[in-house]
Amino acid sequence: MNRKLSREKAMELLFGMTLSKDTMEEVVEAFVENYEGDIKEIDLTYVKQVLIGVNNNKEVIDKMIQDNLHNWKIERISKVNLSILRIATYELLYDKEVPRGVAINEALEITRRYSDEKSVSFINGVLDKIKQD
Repeated sequence: MNRKLSREKAMELLFGMTLSKDTMEEVVEAFVENYEGDIKEIDLTYVKQVLIGVNNNKEVIDKMIQDNLHNWKIERISKVNLSILRIATYELLYDKEVPRGVAINEALEITRRYSDEKSVSFINGVLDKIKQD
């Protein structure tokens, strides 16, 4: 199983949940049914853990993100970037199996794929501050 790919798919599903308001179960079920690659490459346990973890700790995660923004409001962050920040913040705060540096580097790689270079710097700055707390 590929953790990097699994993290990316978790971000896509979290992003999709913010747009559709579907439940985690509905989103994961639809993902499994419609995934065109080899589903064995995806660590579904990890994906579900991340989605549940972000959902169950959303207030704390969002507060941590907001507290580490500089002259910015969380409402202004794009949904893609917010999804990336939420997953990385969840990993920094709650997932002791993921080294802090890995959580940040993976978030930056996903940002490079799904956003722009300004967003990479922005997300790096926010996550670096969260890591220091």
